[in-house]
Amino acid sequence: MQYLLIQPDLSIPEEELSFTASRASGPGGQHVNTTSSRITLRFNVQESPSLSEWQRARILEKLAGYIDREGVLAISCESQRSQHANRREAQERFVAMLQRALKRRAPRKPTRPTLGSKNRRIGAKKQRGTIKQLRGRVQED
Repeated sequence: MQYLLIQPDLSIPEEELSFTASRASGPGGQHVNTTSSRITLRFNVQESPSLSEWQRARILEKLAGYIDREGVLAISCESQRSQHANRREAQERFVAMLQRALKRRAPRKPTRPTLGSKNRRIGAKKQRGTIKQLRGRVQED
């Protein structure tokens, strides 16, 4: 049994993935009309036993555009001329997408504004105030 390593704590067996082949669009002459080289990878996020609840919720949230109503993630690949190359590329895209979706961002460390940034802000406010003051009526002496 082969596994796709997503993170150190997550690997998905290839048995959970299903692949379907179909005819690809685009240029290719007579070859494109006879060969089913497009590969569509499908992964059921809702029913996968490999995912924890946190991982499942995160994937459903971050990859919502690629997931249908039944909770199946679908990735199509038709850039190569052979099924094998498209299958390999679809698996690589799948791993990259899950890694991006499950990556935790480092918490922001709050910082104080520098003296220079405070002075620039106050200077910009004063300049804006003088521009607005000059819009008033002209005083005749």
